[in-house]
Amino acid sequence: MGDNNWTRRDFIKGIGATTAGISLSSCAISGDRSAKGLTEEALAMKPVVSGSDLPEKPDITVGYVPVNDCAPFAIAWKKGFFRKYGLNVTLNREASWATSRDGLIFGRLDASPVVSGAVTNARIGAEGARHAPLCAAMTIHRHGNAMTMNKAMWDFGLRPWYEYQQQYSDGALEAFGKDFRGYFDNQPPENRVWAVVLSSAIYEYFVRYISAAAGVDPLKEFRIIIVPPPQMVTNVRIGAMQAYMVAEPWNTRAITGNEGIGFTFAQGKEVWLGHPDRLLGVMESFIKNYPKTYRSLVKAMIEACQYCSKPENRQEVAELITDRSFTGAKPKKPGAPTTKFTGPAIVGNYNYGGFDGKDRTIKAADTTIFFDIPDNLPKQPGEHSTFLWRSRSIWLMTQAARWGQIHEFPKNAEKLAEKGWRTDLYREIATEMGIECPKEDYKVEPPEVFIDKKGFDPSDPVGYLNSFEIRVNAPTRFYMS
Repeated sequence: MGDNNWTRRDFIKGIGATTAGISLSSCAISGDRSAKGLTEEALAMKPVVSGSDLPEKPDITVGYVPVNDCAPFAIAWKKGFFRKYGLNVTLNREASWATSRDGLIFGRLDASPVVSGAVTNARIGAEGARHAPLCAAMTIHRHGNAMTMNKAMWDFGLRPWYEYQQQYSDGALEAFGKDFRGYFDNQPPENRVWAVVLSSAIYEYFVRYISAAAGVDPLKEFRIIIVPPPQMVTNVRIGAMQAYMVAEPWNTRAITGNEGIGFTFAQGKEVWLGHPDRLLGVMESFIKNYPKTYRSLVKAMIEACQYCSKPENRQEVAELITDRSFTGAKPKKPGAPTTKFTGPAIVGNYNYGGFDGKDRTIKAADTTIFFDIPDNLPKQPGEHSTFLWRSRSIWLMTQAARWGQIHEFPKNAEKLAEKGWRTDLYREIATEMGIECPKEDYKVEPPEVFIDKKGFDPSDPVGYLNSFEIRVNAPTRFYMS
C-alpha cells in the first residue's frame, strides 16, 4: 500500500489486534446496546389480534446487525408494529452475520436477518455454512450495499464503475479489467485481500462475479477474508485488506470527508439491479411449532418495510438507526448532520467519494429498496421488494457451485428452494394484509440487469453455470480475519 511497507510479522500483529478488538467489542454490543423496553408510540399501539389468532409464543427474541438494513427492525420496535400483532419482541444486537445466522441454528434467536445466501447454503451444506433447515420468511431489503476500494487502488487509476461506463460505454468491463489486472500485477500477496461479511453472502459472489467478468480470476488473483461490518474501515486502515463489500453505512464511512481511507467502486445494484440483500431468517421448526407467531412476525416486518419505503419517512428512519442501539453511526465532528453516514443510502443521495475533490453524489430512488420498487427496475405485476422469488435461490446455488462451495449443482434444487424460501406462506400472509403478489415463484432475470449482460433463466441453471469461463470445481479455502 504505497508508503505502508509492512513485514509479514507486522501484518500478523495487525490482524491479531483487530481480531482482539472484534472480540472485545462483541462482548460489549451483544447485550447492553440492544434496544430495550417500549417507546410511547409502541405503548399507544392497540393489538389487532385476539382469541384464537393470538401468537402461541408471544415473547420472542429477534436479532439484528448494526448496518442500515436494521431499519425495519428498529421501526417495528419504535412504532409498535410488533405489539400490534401480539408480539413482545426482545431485540438483540448481533456482532456479525455469522452470529446472526448461528443464533437461529442453535436456538438463541427466534428470528434474525441473514445474508441472502445463508438459507440456500445451509440447505445445500455448502462450504462455510452449517447444514441446517433454515428458512427465509421474506426479503428485508434490496440493494443498500457497495464495494469499497482503498486509496492505493484510486492512486493506481481505478475509479467508480459508473465513470467507466460514461467513458467507455460497451467497453467498460474491458477497460476496468485492464486497470484491475494492472493493479494486481504490481502487488505482493499481502496487498491482494478483499473482505466480505460471510462466505454465503451475495457480496462474496458479487466480488467474484465482477472480477471474473472483467477477466481477473478471483481464485488466483486475491484472497477473500471474513470481517464483521463495523470492523471493515479499521481493517483497511491497518492494511489487513485493500477492498471490501458490505452494507451501508460502512462504505460511506470510508470516503473522503469521513474516514478518508477509500472510495466506493460500485454499489451492488450495479452488479445486479434488483438483487435481494437481506432475508428474514427463521428455523423450519419455528414455523411448524408456532405458525401464528410466524404470521404475526412477518406481518409486523412487512408493515415496517412499508414504513421505511415511504419517501416522507426516510429521514426519520436514517436518524433512528444512528442510535447507539442500532448502527451507532453518528458523526463525532460538531455541527455535522446526524445522518451523515446513514442518510446517503437510506434517503438516496449517495456519494461515491474520491480523492480529486470532485462531487460524486448521485440521487436515486433505488439506493435501498424496502417495499415499493422504483420504476427504473423491471418488475412483474404485483411485485414488491419483500416478495421472495425462489428463482433467486436457484441463482445463489449456481454461484455456490461456480466457486466450489459445493461440488456440483444440486439435482433437487427446486425442492431445496421450496423448502428454504417460503414464498407460499409469504403469499398467504401478504394476501391477508390486502397485498397483491406475483402468481409465479420463478422468473427470468433479463440480461440488462447484470453488469456483464448475461441473463439468468432458472429453467436451465446448469447451462447458465457452464456458460462462465471462469469457475472452479474444487472447494475454496476461506481465511478468517
